[in-house]
Amino acid sequence: MEITLLTAFFGGVLALLSPCGALLLPAFFASSLGNRLRILLHGGIFYLGLALTLVPLGLGLGALGTLVTSYREVMIIATSAILVLLGLAQALGFGFDMSKYLPGAGGLQQKAHTRSGALRTFLLGAASGVAGFCAGPILGAILTLAMAQGDTLRAGFMLAVYGAGMVVPLIGLAAIWTRLGPRAMKVLRGRGFTVLGRQLHTTSVVTGLLIAGVGVLFWTTNGLVTAPSLLPAEIDRWLQSNSGLLASPVFNAVVVAVIAISIILIWALQQRRRHREEIS
Repeated sequence: MEITLLTAFFGGVLALLSPCGALLLPAFFASSLGNRLRILLHGGIFYLGLALTLVPLGLGLGALGTLVTSYREVMIIATSAILVLLGLAQALGFGFDMSKYLPGAGGLQQKAHTRSGALRTFLLGAASGVAGFCAGPILGAILTLAMAQGDTLRAGFMLAVYGAGMVVPLIGLAAIWTRLGPRAMKVLRGRGFTVLGRQLHTTSVVTGLLIAGVGVLFWTTNGLVTAPSLLPAEIDRWLQSNSGLLASPVFNAVVVAVIAISIILIWALQQRRRHREEIS
């Protein structure tokens, strides 16, 4: 399970750093640049927007996956093949915008660019979870892995981790953006190059090869069942013994509540600090 979560997290990171995802940075920074509290506040709001679109997708595909668990061998073959094909498509610069196939996604993108403040950040997160031509194969690969879990809650959690993979580097970049030099920005953006007359991009090629590699790993480890554990044995045993708690709707509701309360507290502290600055 931890391999799929690690894949989901880095999938989110690479989706953010993809050529399409890079276009998201100026829109987010326009709302969030400022003190650290402001960046954290907008990062949390952006994540809630992502969760609004991504988690239901994961839950739906996870529920669909439970219907075909009796065809495990077919599921493993199909999942591996889809991951390899999506990886090759990503590496070769082919893509698709999943927002075009989801009702209301286009309207969210338009509203995100006409609003301001926290609402803009929330709508931007809700739209960014599924948008992007060159990030489409990445999300498709994560959704394929989510369905292969055959567990509704685990699939939803995978998409929540994918969203976290987008938000964590986004907050980090916002915090240091003004201190980044031209060389660092150039490294983050990657670079294009031509092979046999086709324009490719370093980030897309690396991402595609990783997705294809996960597909091969999924096939050779019987759906990751025989894959080596990435966690220490003690932590792995604790997670297995507490899997019921971690998958509990009550536990997930508490986590969401903690995130929401944290955002409210950060907002309150920011307002208090702004009020003091105005008085002084």
